Amino acid sequence: MKKPETRPYQKPGFIKSLVALMFILTAVMPSAAQDKKTQLQQQKAKIEQDISYTNKLLEETKKTKQASVNQIVLLNKQIEKRQELISAINSEIRDLDREINQTSDTIRLLQQTVERLKKEYASLIYYANKNRNSYSRLMFLFSSKDFNQAYQRLKYFQQYSVYRQNQVRVIRETEEELNQKLVLLEQQKKEKVLLKQAEVSEQQKLSKEKSQQDQAVRNLSKKEKELLKKLRESEKAARRLQKAIEDLIAEEIRKANEAAKKAGTKPAPENKFALTPAEMELSTNFAGNKGRLPWPTERGIISGTFGEHPHPVLKGIKTKNNGVDIATEKGSKARAVFEGVVSSTMTLPTFNNVVIVKHGEYLTVYSNLDQLYVKKGDKVKTKQVIGDISTDDSGKTKLHFELWHGKNLQNPEAWILKSR
Repeated sequence: MKKPETRPYQKPGFIKSLVALMFILTAVMPSAAQDKKTQLQQQKAKIEQDISYTNKLLEETKKTKQASVNQIVLLNKQIEKRQELISAINSEIRDLDREINQTSDTIRLLQQTVERLKKEYASLIYYANKNRNSYSRLMFLFSSKDFNQAYQRLKYFQQYSVYRQNQVRVIRETEEELNQKLVLLEQQKKEKVLLKQAEVSEQQKLSKEKSQQDQAVRNLSKKEKELLKKLRESEKAARRLQKAIEDLIAEEIRKANEAAKKAGTKPAPENKFALTPAEMELSTNFAGNKGRLPWPTERGIISGTFGEHPHPVLKGIKTKNNGVDIATEKGSKARAVFEGVVSSTMTLPTFNNVVIVKHGEYLTVYSNLDQLYVKKGDKVKTKQVIGDISTDDSGKTKLHFELWHGKNLQNPEAWILKSR
């Protein structure tokens, strides 16, 4: 009697292919890529908030119906933020292109896997149909040389049946995964279309803002003498403020050293504050919060950065900023960035009222204030309101903020939080 056809049992190969297949089925976007996508979306949201807020400030300056340096500064900031937004969108598009390519590769692999599995299953069905005679199977078992061989043949039939069932399950799972990937691919393609549309829209807005900037610069260029006069006044006021701060620091050092001598303790080195233990702790805590200090305003954008920069209108002219300028809205208030003691309050041309807060070896300076809520000697807490920020005739509401370590100027942007 003819034996049933035998095929080598493919369990090891099956397991190997199944493991590889399950790796594909369970593969997801790497966490690093997902984190980057989330960061990009957060960055975009923050830039869009800044653009919206700058638009609000620009609308306030437009009420004066005449071009001003502040308007150009805000337009420059708006253009800068718009370019950052376009860059972030382009980064998203590049990342999405990579995701689309990965998804497409996975789809091709899944399609090949389904095709191979179906071919294997068709071979199994063909073999099963050819040997479906129960009598032939029984005779195949009874023709065994001994009990061990009969057991092995019975085991073969059982495993072969399980193998067929597994093939059906794996084919179904693979087809489900394939359908999910096809849906994902369509979503990714639609997302890319929307991002490209957003990029075109932002490019158009950028072009319009650059045109407004050019027009404002041309209008102001006709007032070169007036601009130079205001610039010289601002420079003179900045020098006065710097000298007032340096004199205050020198006086603080002199008084502290005199107190140390009277107490019989060693005075601090030259140009250094003689600090009490409590002041030393405060100073250490302040330094330990570098990069994490809150903003000196609840809302705002940095319209003037630390250091030397070309004048936004006057060619060949540079301006120097000892701190940062924070543009904010009318009615905004200045607040202390850290606990400390008010060392001084003063009034200076251009800077209006000024408050200086001492944090051990560090000083923070808040300029261009109207009404003050603190006085010399007051202890202040972090985020405590210290005064109202002044708004000028052009609709500009700006806080000038400086940070000193002893007699050394610091870049405030390195100390405050990157975002509010």
